[in-house]
Amino acid sequence: QVQLVESGGGLAQAGDSLRLSCAASGFTFSSYTMAWFRQAPGKEREFVAVLTWRDISPSYADSVKGRFTISRDNAKNVVYLQMNSLKPEDTAVYYCAARALTTAQAPGEYDYWGQGTQVTVSS
Repeated sequence: QVQLVESGGGLAQAGDSLRLSCAASGFTFSSYTMAWFRQAPGKEREFVAVLTWRDISPSYADSVKGRFTISRDNAKNVVYLQMNSLKPEDTAVYYCAARALTTAQAPGEYDYWGQGTQVTVSS
């Protein structure tokens, strides 16, 4: 029933920009916090950005602060991750996640996950 579908990943060069999208359905969007995580091969999944559906209060990992922006379109039930000034270390599979009511930065605290979209940044 619940679906989170990421899109927008692909190849980019260092310094370029990409915008990821996450289309959500099957749950009460207004009561869920949405977040982006990423996972590179051989590494643990790490927090990237989070935004509440209710308050629109973004928070970011230090590694992406000032470069990435999380936003949403409530009418479309879509969450975005605008990624600017991409670096090779941004290469990872990016996942959209949803958590009831409150914000969190730990992957284990999220209820629903998308399939991920690959972002590869060349140097």
